[in-house]
Amino acid sequence: MSNTQQADGEIHEDQLLNFLVNTLDEEVGLSLGSNAEIDTENIYEVLVGACADGTSISELCESSDDSPHENTVLYHLREKFDLASVERVGNALLQKDVLEILPEQVEVVADLHLRPYYGDEDETDGLYHSEAKRGTTAFHAYATLYARVKNKRYTLAVRRLVDGDTASTVLAEFLGILDGLDFSVKAVYLDREFYDSKCLTLLQAHNHAYVMPIVRWGKKIKQELSEGWSRVIRHDLTAKLDGHSWTVEFPVYIDCTYQNGRYDEHGVARHGYAADAPFIDTPREARYHYAKRFGIEASYRLSEQSIATTTTQNPVVRLLYVVVSLLLQNVWRYLHWEFVATPRRGGRRLWKWPFTEFIRMMCRAAWTALATRRAVPSNRPPDDRFHR
Repeated sequence: MSNTQQADGEIHEDQLLNFLVNTLDEEVGLSLGSNAEIDTENIYEVLVGACADGTSISELCESSDDSPHENTVLYHLREKFDLASVERVGNALLQKDVLEILPEQVEVVADLHLRPYYGDEDETDGLYHSEAKRGTTAFHAYATLYARVKNKRYTLAVRRLVDGDTASTVLAEFLGILDGLDFSVKAVYLDREFYDSKCLTLLQAHNHAYVMPIVRWGKKIKQELSEGWSRVIRHDLTAKLDGHSWTVEFPVYIDCTYQNGRYDEHGVARHGYAADAPFIDTPREARYHYAKRFGIEASYRLSEQSIATTTTQNPVVRLLYVVVSLLLQNVWRYLHWEFVATPRRGGRRLWKWPFTEFIRMMCRAAWTALATRRAVPSNRPPDDRFHR
């Protein structure tokens, strides 16, 4: 049975582009002036097209007849935005429409994403420095907050990181965002970067269930993770701030499995998780539920497929590209669920519509709207080899 036999209509490529451009135009206030030769829709078409095509704005404009000049687009992106407004408007864009389809209770995931910087070492001011990874210690870094619903991931917020930002400051900001949204949090899943006393204190203060892997700090926990079998223990961490110190206590679930040659390793592998959730009773359950957050890596892989390339160090432009890249994923999932899926008893039927196809459709629509070059100059007419 084909898709069209149960569909009431169709969504065409140009309509997908219109949806994205209208979404940006409604939320992003961009004043061009009364004498401007272009309008905001022209800029948003180029921005969405460059992200969908995975190319630079300069390259897309150079190969298009109806697009604004690349310098005009880049000027407005650099001069008409600031970091605070991009983060604020970016979060509003990401939450738009998505909040309508989220259930009353969701699982949320906070994560840090580091994009390596390989430029001049003297031009790393404003970047985020961390432990060496992929040949560098300087990164364009972003923290993201996701809602996870039945293996579908919706980005709710994104934040740029700079030196001085800590996991606890990021988590405090994200928990504040969650407090303002109209749904309850079933559990918060965090990466090991958030394993510290301040983050644990924040989670307990907000009364959120949580799961995160522990870091082997101190002799006690190292000893616990080097012997014995699966079990639950009590552990604590001490924090210091402005001359004051406090201790936070929490349960640690230690799950043990035989490696049986996996990754050429043998013996017992012990995984420790700081977890406090009503639906977790055993170490195996802690490991099972935490494995859910691994799907977030898929969002990063999709993001790499749908982000405009650039060499600029301008943090505003780079953050804007990240926001649009994540917005493309949210819009795809929203449209897939609300317009493409077939309502039926027992749950909707999700017709196959992969993200790669959505991006190709968006890309072709942008090429058509911008009149991307379909021919190149020739110094002589094509011969018979060009015909059939």
